[in-house]
Amino acid sequence: MYFDTHAHLDDEAFDPDREDLIAGFASAGVELVLNPGCDPASSERAALLAARHPEVWFAVGIHPEELASYTDESLEKTLSLTAEPKCAAIGEIGLDYYWDDSQKERQQELFHRQLSFAREKDLPVIVHDRDAHGDCLAIVRQYPGLRGVFHCYSGSAEIARELLRLGWYLGFDGPITYKNARKLPEVLAVCPPERILLETDSPYLSPVPLRGRRNDPRNLCCICAKAAEFKGMDPDELAARTLENGKTLFGI
Repeated sequence: MYFDTHAHLDDEAFDPDREDLIAGFASAGVELVLNPGCDPASSERAALLAARHPEVWFAVGIHPEELASYTDESLEKTLSLTAEPKCAAIGEIGLDYYWDDSQKERQQELFHRQLSFAREKDLPVIVHDRDAHGDCLAIVRQYPGLRGVFHCYSGSAEIARELLRLGWYLGFDGPITYKNARKLPEVLAVCPPERILLETDSPYLSPVPLRGRRNDPRNLCCICAKAAEFKGMDPDELAARTLENGKTLFGI
């Protein structure tokens, strides 16, 4: 059985068939799915989905790409959803310098505020890190004891070793199945099975052989198979290990 620890089931791409899709998770071997929010609206949608479906849990946060609409009020509204019983984490939060690196300080301020809240509430965090590896590492080092996952990990094996030393998990998604995934086999080589999480990032990042189609948690088997190949493990063994990893990190 699988735990997809990062799937945006609230995304409009799932509007036509969301309920049928979720109803089919068990037959595809998907036991649990974690739906992270990216702003107040998506965090609220994620909370409502989790309340209706026993296999779905959720996280709340303001994504760095939502910086333009971030205010004290929007952050307070988002974080208030942690009072809901199935809120498992703060996320998706972090830094993204790929699209716009002109507001690094403001991105970092938002990241710090949400990490501080997570530490205060003793919640794990889901970190988005795109083209900001050094700054993300420097910031999380300031929160010793805080636990979480670097979602869709794209940094070096060297930074991965440091994150693992600090107690973090690494999330692996569809890109590990791509031909140009040069660094990811090296990262998986240094990541022990007990620190691996498997994710789809649905509806994005469909794995091979499904690239170009809408992604969903039923495709986690493709990601698991490739990760197991890199680790020299049986796919069922890795599926079971990562299911337990997710339950441990998110307190499920």
